[in-house]
Amino acid sequence: MKKVFKLIDLDCANCAAKMENAIAQMDGVQKVTVSFLAQKLTLEADDARFDEIVEKALAYKIVFVGPEIIDRDNILNATMSGMKQAAEGLDIVPNLVLVDGNRVPAALEIPAQPVVKGDATSASIGAASILAKVSRDRYMMELDKQYPQYQLAKHKGYPTKLHYELIDQYGIQPFYRRSFLKKQGYWPEGK
Repeated sequence: MKKVFKLIDLDCANCAAKMENAIAQMDGVQKVTVSFLAQKLTLEADDARFDEIVEKALAYKIVFVGPEIIDRDNILNATMSGMKQAAEGLDIVPNLVLVDGNRVPAALEIPAQPVVKGDATSASIGAASILAKVSRDRYMMELDKQYPQYQLAKHKGYPTKLHYELIDQYGIQPFYRRSFLKKQGYWPEGK
């Protein structure tokens, strides 16, 4: 009987409102081909890959960390906390956690290894990146329905000129990270 070495990859993506960490646990890299790693995928292609990854993954977990946590703990600590929650919240315990980046979450109870530019070199980190990106984009689409004046479906919450113009015009909503807006000069001191 062939032993399956289980690994898990972590990737995170930030957005104006929330930061999510997506994890895909795959049996090696057999479930997802490496070919998509070098491609810049369209939203439609990402959606199709998302569905394929969800269908074929042994386990995956997507964790959203809200703006209040990011503002309180800072983006790095909030990211590491979200990754830890996701890895430890899987139904299957992996043998190894591969983390996209140059560090691993502190106090993670599973062996872990950082992989710099891992989304370009690991199929399973690439898969986790797609889960994170599509989850974030879908969240932006939901926010766009609630706040159409911000055109979040268009710029996906990224700091574009249009996004800043719309913030100037319509103000700040609860889904924005205060720490980011302060840095950009959009949040009054003392608030």
